Amino acid sequence: MPLLKSWIVSANTPDTDFPLNNLPYGVFSTDDTDDDDPHCGIAIGDQILDVTYLEQEGIIGVGEDFVFDVPFWNIFMEEGPKAWAVFRAEITDLLREGGNPLLREDPDLRAAALIPMERAVLHMPFAVAEYTDFYAGRHHATNVGTMFRGPENALPPNWLHIPIGYNGRASSVIVSNTDVRRPLGQLKPHGTDTPVFAACRRFDFELEMGAIVGQPSEGMVSVADADAMIFGYVLLNDWSARDIQAWEYQPLGPFQAKATATTISPWIVTAAALEPFRTSTPAREVPLLPYLREPGPMLYDIALEVALQPEGAAKETVISRTNYKEMYYSAAQQLCHHTTSGCPMQVGDLLGSGTISGPQKPNRGSLLELSWGGKEPLTLDSGETRSFVEDGDTVTLRGAALGEGYRIGFGSAVGRVLPAPDVPDWAK
Repeated sequence: MPLLKSWIVSANTPDTDFPLNNLPYGVFSTDDTDDDDPHCGIAIGDQILDVTYLEQEGIIGVGEDFVFDVPFWNIFMEEGPKAWAVFRAEITDLLREGGNPLLREDPDLRAAALIPMERAVLHMPFAVAEYTDFYAGRHHATNVGTMFRGPENALPPNWLHIPIGYNGRASSVIVSNTDVRRPLGQLKPHGTDTPVFAACRRFDFELEMGAIVGQPSEGMVSVADADAMIFGYVLLNDWSARDIQAWEYQPLGPFQAKATATTISPWIVTAAALEPFRTSTPAREVPLLPYLREPGPMLYDIALEVALQPEGAAKETVISRTNYKEMYYSAAQQLCHHTTSGCPMQVGDLLGSGTISGPQKPNRGSLLELSWGGKEPLTLDSGETRSFVEDGDTVTLRGAALGEGYRIGFGSAVGRVLPAPDVPDWAK
């Protein structure tokens, strides 16, 4: 698909994340808004279209009731795929060259409805109902398994048959540019027999994508139906306390090691915007059971990168580049499998893809892999080395699907790590 031209000039530049082809959904506020509540908005070039304001003025609408008078997109998601498509077409026509002139030719309306992005504070774009994180990247699973079990036993026997996941904490999902505090926890230092309660010493990021469920389910759904239920995608950083995880994960898997924070990007890139970038999951070494087989391409070609910047460093260092198409299981397969037990899915459920690593060392999506468990520290552009994330470090995830002369970008998922809190006296 070629670039769709907008009368907003900044949306037509090849380096913007937010051309007319994208139209991602977010929530924002400014210092001089007329009310205290954040508004729903759509990114277009270097501007934000205030859809809460436009709905209040009767210029746009979805159904008979207000859906943008709350600071999240869940109510709109509940309207369903037909409403999503109609609304996207309406906004596209309002912003395209030669389209609906209502906004373009009314300077007062433009001044009220278009907010410079540099003036905006971005908030969580949706209310997270539940959060499930998967372990669905083969390169990541192979790397981690090799480190701990050797290459001959890297993948568990079930891995090639089933999307493995765990139920995480929706309450710890945070929006980009929210600081992350290093966690306390129980861990067992190497070479000792007794655990201690202390600050995590091997804090890590995980580069993932998050799929947002836009429609509820009752009973099992097919892969095709699951794909239609997904509203959109965000970048996702699954912060992980590796030493806490190593001590606690047997026999029931991740718990407190994954409960500190999960950072997401502030803009929901819709499935509709990503449609031209569909691609297939990899060839199967073992045939999947019929219910998990995909009727068509269900992954997306999205280039991803991770940058790390130590506190006080002049610039960041890009430490990983990979692509979402490296996943072994798609979000639609994950969602389908999630419903097999009868587990109801809700509007606003968030599914983490699992760490997205590629086949080579520069493509690894976590420091655990990049430093091979701390044995091969990375050297940053500042001259410092890293095996795991240090206090004061800022980790930034970026991603974009690349078209001809344009990009469907996600913005950034940024988190700065603060020191752990002091251990209270009663816990010593």
